[in-house]
Formats: sequence, C-alpha cells, structure tokens
Amino acid sequence: MSNGMTEKEQAIFEIICRNPYISQQELAETVGLSRPSVANIISKLTKKGYIIGRAYIVKDSQQIICIGGANLDRKLQVKNKAQLGTSNPVRSSQSVGGVARNISENLGRLGMEVTLLTACGADSDWAFIEDASSLYMKLDQVTKLPGMSTGSYSAVLDNDGELLIALADMEVYEAITPELLIRQETLLSSAKCLVADLNCPKDTLQFLVNFSVRYERPLVLIPVSSPKMDRLPDDLTGVTWLIANRDETESYFHSEITNHDEWKSALEKWLSIGISNVVITNGKQGAMIGNREEGIYYIPAVEIQEVVDVTGAGDAFSAAVIFSWLEGKSLKEIALAGTVNAAKTLQSASTVRQDLTAAQLIKDMEEQS
Repeated sequence: MSNGMTEKEQAIFEIICRNPYISQQELAETVGLSRPSVANIISKLTKKGYIIGRAYIVKDSQQIICIGGANLDRKLQVKNKAQLGTSNPVRSSQSVGGVARNISENLGRLGMEVTLLTACGADSDWAFIEDASSLYMKLDQVTKLPGMSTGSYSAVLDNDGELLIALADMEVYEAITPELLIRQETLLSSAKCLVADLNCPKDTLQFLVNFSVRYERPLVLIPVSSPKMDRLPDDLTGVTWLIANRDETESYFHSEITNHDEWKSALEKWLSIGISNVVITNGKQGAMIGNREEGIYYIPAVEIQEVVDVTGAGDAFSAAVIFSWLEGKSLKEIALAGTVNAAKTLQSASTVRQDLTAAQLIKDMEEQS
C-alpha cells in the first residue's frame, strides 16, 4: 500500500486510532486474527513509526491486581482470669491484615507493581490500613462506602494467650460485586495476574473465573478459611493457581487427609476439576505442589527453632509462590520460595516480614539448598 502498511496493518491501525485503549484480545476478535498475530503487527507498526509508545495497549500491563480483604486486626489479651458479664482489664494492639492486603504487601516488597481492589468504610480503621499499606500497593481503586465499617478481626485471648473468642466484621466485602468489577474492566483485562481471596462473594469469584478465561489473564484463588470454601465457584475450569491448606481441602472434598498418599490424591482431585496448578500446604508437614505437565512434588517445611507469630505466614507463602511463578521458576523452586518466605514470617513479629525483598528471598532460598 502507498502508505507503507499492509492491509492488516492498516485495519489494526485504524481501529487503534478510534480506540487507543483497546486491548490486544479485543483487536484480535475484531479483525479475526490470533492475539500473537496482532501483537506482531503492532510491533511492526511501532518499528515503522506509526505508533509511538505503548500507552494504547493495555494487555501488557505489569500490574498484579489483588481482590479481597483488607482488615484491621485487633488483639486483646486479658490480664487476669477472664470473667464473663463484667469488665476485664486487657492489653491491646492492632495491626493491618486481610489476605488480599497481606499478599499485596508481600508482592510490593518483592518489587512487583500491585493494585489492591477492596471495599472499606470511610472511617479511621481504613485510614490506619491505608497509611500502613500505600507504600507497597496502589489503593486508588478501593471502593469507600460511607455508613459501612472497614473489615476487622478482633481476637480476645486469655492470660495464657489462648483464644477465648474471635469477632469478625467482614460484611463490607459483600460489596465486592461483579458489577463493581465490571466498572474496572480495563484495569482487570490489562493485568499481569489476578489474585482473589475467598472474602469475595461466590458470584464475584465465578465472574473472575469467566473473566480470566475470556481475557486470557492468569487467575490465582486463595481460600481464607475452611468455612469459606463454599464460596469457591462451581466451575473452576481455567483457574491458573489454587493455593489451599489441608483443612480447606478436606472441607471442600469432605474427606480427611491422614497420609502422604491421601495428600497427593487430594491434589490430583483439584487438578482433575480444571485448575492448572495447585499447592496444598500442611503446616509443619510441608507442602505439595503439582500440575499436569511437571507432575507432583513434595517440599518439606523449614525447621524453625522458635515461632514468634503465626499471623501472615500463609499469605507470605502464597505471595512467594505467585512471585516465583511470574519469574518463570520451576514447581520445586516455586514451592521452596513459598516455604522459605512462610518460615521467615513465622520468625517475625510482623504480619509481613520487614526485611523482605526479592534479593533477600533468593538469599534465604540459597541457604536452604
């Protein structure tokens, strides 16, 4: 053609001119080509100088989008013997938590670009979370709901440190609806990876499964607790990763895991229902990881002399798995990264270990090999 473009290049160029923010997948569907073919044509248009920069293309974003809980965690320990029906003197502390938020901070400390999507109240609790989190993740897409309370988890402990009662106010997460996510379609469809915890409603999680398949975005699902396993979508086909513990897996399949063979069998069950990669953690017993291509591997837990605080260890494991997978590591390396990061977090008084960086994680892993 006289302008130096082929017919296909001309067609794609004209579509981009009309909609500079169109994704590669939408372009591919419009012109009837595969997404790699479209990417190749766009590359040629860039080299020819017809397209300057990459702002038009949202498919190759480096953002990891984490969707789910961001809580204020309160710990209240009774100083003397607990007495019901009256006032008890306590020592109290508060910290930031929530599975999606904790994973976001881990990933942010590892050098990844992260956006947190959650719902919160317009209150001082959210201000506390925002102040502690904003250095590690983008919070500009958080939905504030006046009149609602920010998610919180309050644990009341006896004077020996044993849990007396826990109070969870998670109602605000019911506002993370498919409709809310549809308004974030451009952000989600451009993501490097989507991560969602089971604080989200079931229909929202099913929406994310369907969305990730449609836009060819990797999706990682992170259970929160055994009672919330009923929130897992009925159709898990296309889910890229599921990172669950033994209790959550037993709850879902209504069967106990009492030995190595049953552990492996449970992982195979997860793979058989359409999930590409699965991890089942089992506390001090270690972790099992697998997919259909590389097989199933067992990784022992790292021996720890003293556990300082168990809070956040599971989220540290999940974040290191996601990070290592995005870095192209093997299944064994991925599981080792998760195991090591969890172990280091168990030895930290913080929910997210304060010394975490990509270089430190690599060093920690080398010390274990």
